[in-house]
Amino acid sequence: MPNLGLEIKRKCRLCGKVFLIKTLDSYYCCKKCSDAAYAKKKRTEAREKKLALIAKSVPKVSEFISVREAVAIYGVERGTLYLMIRRGDIPSINIGTKMTRLNRKDLEKAFVKRPIAKYIKETPLPKKYSLEPEDCYTIGEICEKYHINDSSVWAHVRKYSIPSRQIGNYVYVPKEEIDNLYKSEE
Repeated sequence: MPNLGLEIKRKCRLCGKVFLIKTLDSYYCCKKCSDAAYAKKKRTEAREKKLALIAKSVPKVSEFISVREAVAIYGVERGTLYLMIRRGDIPSINIGTKMTRLNRKDLEKAFVKRPIAKYIKETPLPKKYSLEPEDCYTIGEICEKYHINDSSVWAHVRKYSIPSRQIGNYVYVPKEEIDNLYKSEE
């Protein structure tokens, strides 16, 4: 991005130092602050993902949950939970060493459930294609059927990550994918 030609000062989001911005989207005074902020962001994302997986694995019917599960479900820090247990704000049961259990109903009265992270999604299963010649078109057949040139076909194959298979001089592409692609464009 070219220089702005203006002198705009901004406060670094990490260290608080005032600096002249080089581009409009400059938020950090130096590469060191930028890298530190990026690392912090990645650590936070990893922690959120881990907590979301723990919260998802807790059965909804269990009446008593561990402190770790409570942290994942309600988004409260571990130290805060233990402090509230010591003060008697939250009743707990100690089953043994490192086995403190909390009643879910008591926690629901004290805390609101943490929203599930938006980037935790179920990963879709990959599609399975038959790349046998009888289930596929050649590039030439696609060109004839849909009246387009071969460079356009190759551009679409790459753009939409359509699998292909070469046997001898012919390249085969699944009929199902090509039909879905070009029928949706008509």
